Amino acid sequence: MVSSLDCFIAKKDGSVSWLQSSDSYEKGVTEEDAEEFIKTIDCFVMGSQTYELALTLGWPYGDVPTIVLTHRDLPADRENIEFYSGDLKKLVNDRLKPNYKNIWLVGGATLAKDFIRLKLADDIRLSIMPIILGDGTLFLDHIGQQALHLKNVTAYKNGLAELWYEIRKE
Repeated sequence: MVSSLDCFIAKKDGSVSWLQSSDSYEKGVTEEDAEEFIKTIDCFVMGSQTYELALTLGWPYGDVPTIVLTHRDLPADRENIEFYSGDLKKLVNDRLKPNYKNIWLVGGATLAKDFIRLKLADDIRLSIMPIILGDGTLFLDHIGQQALHLKNVTAYKNGLAELWYEIRKE
């Protein structure tokens, strides 16, 4: 997930125009490293609003299998898109885990919180943009206490900082 420093993932009006950074951090790594990581993902899972936004942005997910969680009838112009409505535990345990090694939950906030609450997520990778929004859609509100273990921290040249946490299954 990408958020502002104050953990908002969208403005009040739902816009995400603030996701581009003009900041510069000399000691940071380039985004090419992030692009290499994206190549290791073998399945994306996303909510319907994230799917609709991705379509307007030119579909950055290529031909990687993608499961869109929705109750609505949405357009699918790609063979790698599948729509799902139902039990998330069944989806993860019966369909995703047996077939994919690196499953990436793209968003949005409600979906991410559901996966974390149900103990279906293994890691949280939070990329923080160098901006404070002040209000909007919060990422991790009303989730309850959750123990985490820091796996890595990466600072990028554009000022973005990524925190990578393992979710402890206690």
